[in-house]
Amino acid sequence: MNDLTVSLVQTTLHWHDPAANRAQFDDLLKSALHGPGITDLIVLPEMFTTGFSMEAAAQAERYPGPTLDWLRAQAARYDAVVTGSLLTQDGEGYYNRLLWVRPDGSHSAYDKRHLFRLAGEHEVYTAGTHRLLEEWRGWRIRPLICYDLRFPVWSRNSPHEPYDLLLYVANWPQARVEIWRTLLRARAIENMAYTLGVNRLGSDGKGLDYPGQSAVLNIHGEYLVQAGNLQTVLTHTLRAAPLQEMRQQLPFLLDADHFDLRDER
Repeated sequence: MNDLTVSLVQTTLHWHDPAANRAQFDDLLKSALHGPGITDLIVLPEMFTTGFSMEAAAQAERYPGPTLDWLRAQAARYDAVVTGSLLTQDGEGYYNRLLWVRPDGSHSAYDKRHLFRLAGEHEVYTAGTHRLLEEWRGWRIRPLICYDLRFPVWSRNSPHEPYDLLLYVANWPQARVEIWRTLLRARAIENMAYTLGVNRLGSDGKGLDYPGQSAVLNIHGEYLVQAGNLQTVLTHTLRAAPLQEMRQQLPFLLDADHFDLRDER
């Protein structure tokens, strides 16, 4: 297991303008990464092509569609996995869908499980029923979306299906920024995994403000790097050796309760 370099892309988003958002991410990535070999994993925010929208009928992108093509191009250009979520229509359903796109063009998808009731997300989108566990360059990675952060069982690490990195893509509002910071720490500590969260900046079309505060944390819940409220591509290398050493010294996951998750919807 080698070290893994991750790049967190924190920026404002253009409301309901996928082309403008893809162009903006193009520019940010070109300025920060220059080419292949700089990073292993690029993480974009939740609904990175539109902002957090409930106007699915008007804004949903057919799946697969142009954003998947764009993600494939970025993954190939930087020889890295690129991930983030977008508003999609698949068949007759609408989904807040995270795409995990590899440099060879293959991809996996995760549909957000916990839909944000305060915004009516549960009335517009179909909830996911399965989690992803991705293996990439020797690391096992669990990608999740925003509101999932509040639900520790869904984020749970276990010796039967262990992961090394837990990541969240988000549109988390300024009003609850301290909860964002606290829950990231909690998930890192209880799961004994590196944890990262990527949040957006600016205001959306509904007048909600977003603080950024994207960050990477170690297994003690300590912040390794933070983006603050800056527009930035924050790149950091996760060290494999400290993770393995601390899990050997503190084998808490071996004492975790054993149970299985099942869909009750």
